[in-house]
Amino acid sequence: MAFITCKDLAAGYDGEAVVEGVNFRVEPGDYLCIVGENGSGKSTLMRTLLHLQPPIRGEILLGDGLKISEIGYLPQQSSIQKDFPASVREIVQSGCQSRKGLRPYYNAEERALARETMEKMGITGLSRRCFSELSGGQQQRVLLARALCATRKLLLMDEPTAGLDPKVTTELYDLIADLNKEGITILMISHDIAAAMRYADHILHIGRKVFFGTRDQYEKSGIGQVFLAGEEATDG
Repeated sequence: MAFITCKDLAAGYDGEAVVEGVNFRVEPGDYLCIVGENGSGKSTLMRTLLHLQPPIRGEILLGDGLKISEIGYLPQQSSIQKDFPASVREIVQSGCQSRKGLRPYYNAEERALARETMEKMGITGLSRRCFSELSGGQQQRVLLARALCATRKLLLMDEPTAGLDPKVTTELYDLIADLNKEGITILMISHDIAAAMRYADHILHIGRKVFFGTRDQYEKSGIGQVFLAGEEATDG
């Protein structure tokens, strides 16, 4: 059963749709990239999927026992986040907040989960460092570790490699691909269409037209061919 099913979804603000006519499913194990022109509503759609804002029309159905609190979320970084005065360990542990509930402390299981996740992300040696002192790539690994503490099912990420240099970008994409191979479902907004076509198995294109299907179907579709050709021309 699908983790997320969207039916005729319209998302936007103050009753005005930024994107509409969205129909897609996220199955366990999928790696889905959301692509499209700048300003097409990709981040708005993701915030709606996370129930951070209500849909204007349509339905978002959660299945296979998934709860909103079990979705890991890696948002776009803001300057405030980059300067956050907390240690790496504190930030990673905060991903256990939904597990902790109203308890004023993290229990042994939650602390062990944070340690395990930091090790997986290769940041154990940074645990006592202040987040604001880290490089952009290190900060993204910390925030990814935090998101992983919230889930073992589904990760939603909004342009996780934005602003990173090519080497660090490749390392982060490979890390995310490894998580997917381990069974974590990925739903990612990407401005990097080449990476989306390399790593994702499904593509959701939003904008004036909406497409959802496999990577191969997208590459052969009219909307995919036009968008891919435009991106190649821009890169050239």
